[in-house]
Amino acid sequence: MSTVTNINPNKQEWLKVLDKECERTSQKQVADRLGKGISSTMINQALKGIYPSQKGLDRLQEKVEGAYMGKTVNCPVLDQITRDICIEKQELPFAATNPQRVKLFRTCKTCPNRRA
Repeated sequence: MSTVTNINPNKQEWLKVLDKECERTSQKQVADRLGKGISSTMINQALKGIYPSQKGLDRLQEKVEGAYMGKTVNCPVLDQITRDICIEKQELPFAATNPQRVKLFRTCKTCPNRRA
């Protein structure tokens, strides 16, 4: 079910992009692309303007801006990466078997790009 024709002209740009991508594919496919912690239910509620958590909505916005709008950040470990990848790396658990993951785990704790 699409809401593209019902987009409020005052709706934020990232929501318009999210809506168009859901129309092109599906809410499930978009949720899968955005990764861990993003569900089709969350996307549906965000598009309807009824998602109950501002923190969750902010996270979804950052993921959409990175994955579909090309927003990038300068990572101290990986150089320039999209915002959705930045969030994904922040959420990875510690893994002593992978030197890059160790460096990310330590660096992300104090990085200016870290989510609050």
